[in-house]
Amino acid sequence: MPVSCILVDDEELALEELHFLLESVPGVGVVGQGRNGVEAIRLVKELEPDLMFLDIQMPGLNGFQVVHQLVKEEVLPQVIFVTAYDQYAVRAFEVNAVDYILKPVEKSRLETAIRRARKQLESNVPVDDRIKNLLDQFIPATPRKSKLLVTDRKRHLMVDVDDIVFASVSDGSVQVATRDLNGETHYRTLEELQANLDPQIFWRVHRSFLVNINRIKEVVPWFNRTLQLKMADQAETEIPVSRSNSRKLKEYLKL
Repeated sequence: MPVSCILVDDEELALEELHFLLESVPGVGVVGQGRNGVEAIRLVKELEPDLMFLDIQMPGLNGFQVVHQLVKEEVLPQVIFVTAYDQYAVRAFEVNAVDYILKPVEKSRLETAIRRARKQLESNVPVDDRIKNLLDQFIPATPRKSKLLVTDRKRHLMVDVDDIVFASVSDGSVQVATRDLNGETHYRTLEELQANLDPQIFWRVHRSFLVNINRIKEVVPWFNRTLQLKMADQAETEIPVSRSNSRKLKEYLKL
């Protein structure tokens, strides 16, 4: 079966070179290309590729943050990192058995990586602790924000992250709510915002909502074994929880 793949790199020339090399590899089809981490997440969800070639050093969400988010949402395809990292970092890949290609990409090394990915695909081995171990070495180094700039009625306010009750996305704008205000952030997506917050506290319970689990006022059983959350803002906003996240939340709350 042909292997469908997407390519993600913020350098246009790197994308073109990788695409050119893949055209000469039989049984591989490029179905999409992205220039940043946000596009990578969107392409994975929309196209459901077998394989993703992912740059690490990108503005906004880097490659590790992209994988971290996709692991959380349980939609991670096979990954081949494309990296210019030094040899110390590369040893971390080797220890954790996650494949990588050093830039500039050589065709023979590319073919080897694809063979390994194909073997993993044929064995139906799920994402396991190896890639999580790799992420643990890099993700903690990402600084978490303690304050967030929020625009409310033309006022630019600095809000303590712990005071955020929930965030939502609408028409390409990410809004946050605290107990006392509702305002707009400079982030374009919830993925970008979430990457800068503590994942132990801020949960993506629905594709349109990110909640502070310490600011949940009430958990309400809902249809089809899902949940609805009543939040601790002034409006006591009710937020739906997706089926998969309802299951995780029930486990966390011992419901």
